[in-house]
Amino acid sequence: MLHLTLRQLRIFESVAKHLSFSRAADELHLTQPAVSMQIKQLEDSVGLPLFEQIGKKIFLTEAGQEMFHHSRIIGQQLRDAEDALMMLKGASSGRLSIAVLSTAKYFAPTLLASFCRRYPGVQLKLAVSNRETLLRELTDNAVDLAIMGRPPEGLPTVAEAFARNPHVIVAPADHPLAKARKIPIERLARETFLVREPGSGTRFLLERLFSEHKLPLNAGMEMSSNETIKQAVMAGMGISLLSMYTVLVELKLGRLVVLNVAGLPIVREWCVVHRERKRLSPVAVAFKEYMLREGAEMMKHELPWPPKERASA
Repeated sequence: MLHLTLRQLRIFESVAKHLSFSRAADELHLTQPAVSMQIKQLEDSVGLPLFEQIGKKIFLTEAGQEMFHHSRIIGQQLRDAEDALMMLKGASSGRLSIAVLSTAKYFAPTLLASFCRRYPGVQLKLAVSNRETLLRELTDNAVDLAIMGRPPEGLPTVAEAFARNPHVIVAPADHPLAKARKIPIERLARETFLVREPGSGTRFLLERLFSEHKLPLNAGMEMSSNETIKQAVMAGMGISLLSMYTVLVELKLGRLVVLNVAGLPIVREWCVVHRERKRLSPVAVAFKEYMLREGAEMMKHELPWPPKERASA
């Protein structure tokens, strides 16, 4: 163990996270043989195998699971040390790790680009994830801040809202209800809905909407991304409840329409979130204040119209 290096730990952590040598190589901008060689040297130093291969898949051994646990602790301690040093330099430079919900990818790059122009010395890392992955990153303290809708339950966090997030029912442009007004929810019960995976915020909203009206939800297909759902809606496979921010381009092009449903849109809030006891670096504090101060003003110009809002509980 005396010859173990931080480089080997970093490579090991990436392989363990992805359970893939090739994905780790891509993430670290290395060749796959270089990754394999470093893992072999680490295993020789430890004296135990860290991975085992079953079929075409690799898994962590018991020793690998133990090493993964400690490597993450070491990595976080190094990041904390770097953050502490950056605090002495102020917010003009430093490292900032942001995780955003996949729905937020439609506006987050614009906000981040504006922030980076103001603080050109900041090194930014952006991860776009589904809710499950984002919650895991928060739990592992692997990111400084997260941009998401519904704050996590059971995890002590600080969540502050910075902008509204209207959710609407979208349909293909030639849908029979495209020009109807004040469509009752009961009428939508006859439609086929395309839904996100369990745990998704939009799925939670849709299921709650139908539950509140004591109506069955006709879920025709489950999909893991908003992009896939949009394509399926445009192809006429069904309709869906989506954040309006995810369909701005398609609305402008006339490929999708927002159905005029009584009581909608459902308006939620975008929040900037971090662990409750996390010591934020000056850069993270500056970004959080920037989002709370200017995020809503920048985002509201993206919407094609100010929708009438139905506040969610």
